[in-house]
Amino acid sequence: MKRREFLAAGTAASATMLAAPAIAQSNPTINWRLASAFPSSLSTLYGTAKYIRERVAEATDNEFQIQTFAAGEIVPGGGAVIDAVESGTVECCHTCSYYAIGKDPVFAFGTCMPFGLNSRQADAWLRFGGGQEQLNAFYEGYNLHALAAGNTGVQMGGWFRKELKTVEDLRGIKFRVGGLAGTILSKLGVVPQQLAGGDVYPSLERGVIDAAEWTGPFDDEKLGLYKVAKNYYYPGWWDQGTVISLMINKEKWDALPKKYQAVLSAVSGDANNWMQAQYDHENPAALRRLVAEGAQLRAFPEEIMQACYNATTETYEEISSGNETFAKLLESMMSYRDAASLWWQVSELPYDIAIARAGAARR
Repeated sequence: MKRREFLAAGTAASATMLAAPAIAQSNPTINWRLASAFPSSLSTLYGTAKYIRERVAEATDNEFQIQTFAAGEIVPGGGAVIDAVESGTVECCHTCSYYAIGKDPVFAFGTCMPFGLNSRQADAWLRFGGGQEQLNAFYEGYNLHALAAGNTGVQMGGWFRKELKTVEDLRGIKFRVGGLAGTILSKLGVVPQQLAGGDVYPSLERGVIDAAEWTGPFDDEKLGLYKVAKNYYYPGWWDQGTVISLMINKEKWDALPKKYQAVLSAVSGDANNWMQAQYDHENPAALRRLVAEGAQLRAFPEEIMQACYNATTETYEEISSGNETFAKLLESMMSYRDAASLWWQVSELPYDIAIARAGAARR
């Protein structure tokens, strides 16, 4: 071999050796579509999906792109987005899993169980109490994988045209309410209605329904619910720590590079905190504005709360008797709630009461 040919061969070999690691380390280009269950007018619920999109792109140098679509743009809201992910029509959705309780009531555990965990307890149960692992084992049967990616905190109990004083006042009320709360309230004479966010106001305005709950002051103000019903009840005992999930097609999740799985998991955890902080920031001012507009704040009477708790216990027993997975998850979640509540009674609750009393004294 001539000297010139030898040098050329050596240079080519060196270039190949240098290029190989660079190729191995490069990020593949991936494009996903995310269908949100929420309208674009709700800047926190739909805004969290956009937040996920932006953070994932930033963390992957724009190689992993997630295009977001509000409810109705490519898929209707509610449980339809979960169906779209299961079938592979879209790669993922941002939604409340309990929109799919028509498939199986176990889907409720991924969002919120009436008289269950508050937002921090839910996060702890999902992360460290085995909750997410149990849920994903269940979701696998529906070709789904889920990551907690948002929490509303304790929600309000909703807007009612008339004041509620006794359990009898609930009878016949057509109430827009989500999750298992409808099943529970039907035992007390309520007629539950399932409506997507964009349909709540017009239905309440036209008298198709008599009452509606959505999230809390910030979102309820945007939907304009205070304009057509003035009695604003609390607490939302069925939505006291509502998880919003990023639900992913299981085949797409399994095919995702481990690096991208790690990015999506980390961003979802961040989004979980982002949504909660956003609501905690916006709800106080929104509540004051609603009261100024004439909203009448009312606590559910103790008689109604006790009847709702009893009906909840009865409903859980009925479902558990014929659904082993539901019974297993119920035991896991509620035993976690009871253990966590002991600490709450020593730490959080006394502090909150002390602050409330100090504030009342200053006023």
